[in-house]
Amino acid sequence: MAEHQWDKSRLPSRHVTVGPERAPHRSYYYAMGMTEEEIAQPLVGVATCWNEAAPCNIALSRQAQSVKLGVKHAAGTPREFTTITVTDGIAMGHQGMKSSLASRDAIADTVELTMRGHCYDALVGLAGCDKSLPGMMMAMLRLNVPSVFMYGGSILPGKFKGRDVTVVDVFEAVGQHAAGNMSDEDLHALECVACPSAGACGGQFTANTMATVSEAIGLALPGSAGAPAPYEDRDKWAVESGRAVMELLKKNIRPRDIVTKESLYNAALIVGATGGSTNAGLHLPAMAHEAGISFTLQDVAEIMRKAPYIGDLKPGGRYVAFDVYKIGGIPVIVKALLDAGLLHGDCLTVTGQSLAENHREVIFPKDQDVIRPVSDPISPTGGVVGLQGNLAPDGAIVKIAGMKNLRFEGTALCFDCEEDAFKAVDQRAYKEGDVIIIRYEGPKGGPGMREMLSTTAAIYGQGMGDKVALITDGRFSGATRGFCIGHVGPEAAVGGPIGLLKDGDRIVIDAAKGSIDVLISNEEMAKRRAAWQPRRTDYNSGALWKYAQTVGPAYLGAVTHPGGAAETHCYADI
Repeated sequence: MAEHQWDKSRLPSRHVTVGPERAPHRSYYYAMGMTEEEIAQPLVGVATCWNEAAPCNIALSRQAQSVKLGVKHAAGTPREFTTITVTDGIAMGHQGMKSSLASRDAIADTVELTMRGHCYDALVGLAGCDKSLPGMMMAMLRLNVPSVFMYGGSILPGKFKGRDVTVVDVFEAVGQHAAGNMSDEDLHALECVACPSAGACGGQFTANTMATVSEAIGLALPGSAGAPAPYEDRDKWAVESGRAVMELLKKNIRPRDIVTKESLYNAALIVGATGGSTNAGLHLPAMAHEAGISFTLQDVAEIMRKAPYIGDLKPGGRYVAFDVYKIGGIPVIVKALLDAGLLHGDCLTVTGQSLAENHREVIFPKDQDVIRPVSDPISPTGGVVGLQGNLAPDGAIVKIAGMKNLRFEGTALCFDCEEDAFKAVDQRAYKEGDVIIIRYEGPKGGPGMREMLSTTAAIYGQGMGDKVALITDGRFSGATRGFCIGHVGPEAAVGGPIGLLKDGDRIVIDAAKGSIDVLISNEEMAKRRAAWQPRRTDYNSGALWKYAQTVGPAYLGAVTHPGGAAETHCYADI
């Protein structure tokens, strides 16, 4: 065991472990079998989102045990705790999806409360599913104690009729089945093999996008996000993450030393370069907010637009996270972008070294086409772009990775909730050239800003993916593809233009120019605004009511508190 004399005079745990007046507190630690030596060491929170809801989180408990070994080896005392997760694959397509985005902030809040209540000195956070990754990183930035993030790992790809498949293939198969192009037997056979292991969805959907961010932004050890969840390799990374947090504690390197405007730029750029999830446009501003940094949807989109699209990853491309791991993991992507001079290489990371120093020895592999060199990109601009116009004055976001046509003009077909839109799609009650509008699904109006994967996947399954567009003040799954515009702001619930649209309105979307407009006059828009009435939801008590009272606009990250800029002190300095 490493020898280190800890001075607790500036550590939060002094409030629960030091001095005669803390004898009652120490009696609780003795009750759990802790020694005097362990009580005298720094207390390190090991937080996971382990649960039995879905495969994304099922391996986290095992990995937490390895983190604890790493902390112990480096003369720290780990204290494991868990928090909630809402897993989108299960919550998708029904009212349960309203809980998803709200869970991100609940995760950050519950980790904060646990850390504050027990005065832990440092944090290792493990997360596996879409909202749990940013939620855990938001907590680290809010608390600002030395912290290391670790991804739980992705799922292994399934095999169906000789090809790799993911859960998205199952969602799209529902549309094929509804269109009469897939038998009951094939649908059942596909659902049985699509998800063969523990781990998060395998494409460059939200979980893998935010895992890529965790390395690029410097909060995770380089290479730690790569191995699939079932691999023993993850446990090695977990031990190293436990050791690393103790080094950060010795050096007093904190998350806000790591997450800066420059490292947020790096994060947004790598999302664009890999055709990552549009949800990064929500989560990066929320993480920045915790550190007191202004970084909006427009900032994220502008950076993504500059990024060369080099990752041939699902849903826009051909490969999954396991393929990235096999060629060297996320460090290969970081290295390609560093060598091209596109990243801020001098940003500090959890290794105590800079991003460039961490990747100095990485060699970009030539004999593969999963990640292309920057000199030969899939396309010269990023896979995700921002839009703005009279339909979205606060902005909107669309993933263009893999799309051929970047302009769409059509007529509005309006729905005031996702269920109504899905029903229309399921019954083929729409036509080529329609712009399907799903509104009152924003952060306040939903409440909870649902994802629309069931609807978009059904459209694709019916072979209509490139024949219609879809616009919402809600969100899209990172697995969504096609002309699907999300995060439209202001949202319908606060009187945004999306709430003023009528069936038949002519809409023009131009992703190359970054514009989204409805072809009606300012006078007509003003007339409709004067006649508009706010709507009530069915969520008039409970957690979702509370969320709706506090949540802000999507372009600022849909955050629920004033953030780091409003602090008069941060937890780490209590």
